[in-house]
Amino acid sequence: MANAQTRASAEYRKRQGIISKNFKLKKELCDEFAKACGAAGISQTEAIKGFMIGFIKEHQPQEKAGE
Repeated sequence: MANAQTRASAEYRKRQGIISKNFKLKKELCDEFAKACGAAGISQTEAIKGFMIGFIKEHQPQEKAGE
């Protein structure tokens, strides 16, 4: 059975709406990405989150005026 910290972490993620995503990518790409993130001083999670936010803003359909 899960320990108290594991249960607390799971409950926190649930309250915050945090989910896990799994991707299958080439190891070389992931290694280079990890190095680039380290050089930039940001976590891989923050880099992917930033990309996702920018991508959504760029590709989200614009709402029509008056709606």
